[in-house]
Amino acid sequence: MVVVVCFLIGIITAFVGSLMGLGGGIVLIPSLLFLSQIFDGFGWATPQAIVGISLVSMVFTALSSSFAYWKNNRIDYKTGLILLSGSIPGGIIGSWLNQFIATEQFLLYFGFVMIGISLVLLMKRKEPTRVFKEDAKGVRSFSLHGTTYYYKVSVTIGFFLSLGVGMLSGLLGIGGGSIMVPSMILLFGIPAHIATATSMFMIFFISLIGAGTHIVLGHIVWKYVFFFIPGAWIGGKLGAIVNQRLTGKALEWILRILLIIIGIRMIFQGLV
Repeated sequence: MVVVVCFLIGIITAFVGSLMGLGGGIVLIPSLLFLSQIFDGFGWATPQAIVGISLVSMVFTALSSSFAYWKNNRIDYKTGLILLSGSIPGGIIGSWLNQFIATEQFLLYFGFVMIGISLVLLMKRKEPTRVFKEDAKGVRSFSLHGTTYYYKVSVTIGFFLSLGVGMLSGLLGIGGGSIMVPSMILLFGIPAHIATATSMFMIFFISLIGAGTHIVLGHIVWKYVFFFIPGAWIGGKLGAIVNQRLTGKALEWILRILLIIIGIRMIFQGLV
């Protein structure tokens, strides 16, 4: 029974994570926390063990979906590498800090982060005040479906933003995409579908570093990790396929609703 449930959770969380460029932790973590409270078979699921499993699963989710996005030429590798410069050290720091957080604190922090992100997504995106030229300093160009997009990515802002996102990823096991995707859209003007695909490319490396840190700290319950990996691989591919069929606005509305529901639930559990 536990094997089947873990496999299904792996598929669902990877599907949602790949669809929106989040990695899947925002679904996997609250699901396992809830199951650990009502079923004895999930008594092993401590916050540290859950974050470790989440990050290991996201390695396979991100690898699977990134391969699908790569085939459709949706990943901005240059921007992804800039943002990775801060995410990797941030992920190591966050994974180390995770061991000092109690269950109640973990739930509260996770909930407030989710609500905060949903509020950010409600911000109306302003049209750029000027048109960037391809040869301007710091300006990126990216072609998708016959249209070339121009947007400016600040290396300094990108580094400190990704440093904070990396810390939250290692600390909460959320993959960082739930913050990075709206940040890329709102701060840098990157189109939603490019931001989603680039986020999954980044999440692969962030999760790899974060998972490695949790392995060293002994947080990984290997007996159960392997139940999630097949589902993570399948769900990652499915999410990337469906993503290409949805509009950017549809993805944002799904994300808003999901984050609000999860955030409220986590805060309630942390307070009770």
